[in-house]
Amino acid sequence: QVLLAESGGGLVQAGGSLRLSCAASGRPFGSHDLAWYRQGPGSEREFVAAIDWKGVKTLYADSVKARFNISRDNVLKMIYLDMNSVNPENASIYYCHSIHDRLRISSNYVPPPTFGYWGQGTQVTVSS
Repeated sequence: QVLLAESGGGLVQAGGSLRLSCAASGRPFGSHDLAWYRQGPGSEREFVAAIDWKGVKTLYADSVKARFNISRDNVLKMIYLDMNSVNPENASIYYCHSIHDRLRISSNYVPPPTFGYWGQGTQVTVSS
C-alpha cells in the first residue's frame, strides 16, 4: 500500500502562486506514475496533471497547461504541484494519486483513477 499525505493548500490571491506537496510512504514509490486531481463542491473529481515514474514524461489538463508544473523526487518520496497564475476556477480540493504500478501514462493518456492510492486532499482557496 502507498500512503499519501498532501500539504501546502491554503488561501492564494488570484494571479498568485502556490506549491502543493504530497509525501508518500509505504510500498516502493519510484515505480508508480503519479497524478494530481481536484474536486470542487458538487463536482466530479477531475484530472489536473500526471508524471511518469522516471519524472520525464508529464501530462496536463488543458485548463492548467503552461501554468501548473508537476514534479517528483523519488529519493524524498515527494510529489509537487506548482500552481502559477491561479484563478478562481482553480479553487478546489487537490488530491495526489499514485497510479497502479501496472498502468502507465503516455503523452496523451492517463489511466482512469479506478485503481491506485489517494491522499486525503488539501484545500486551495483563491481570492479575487
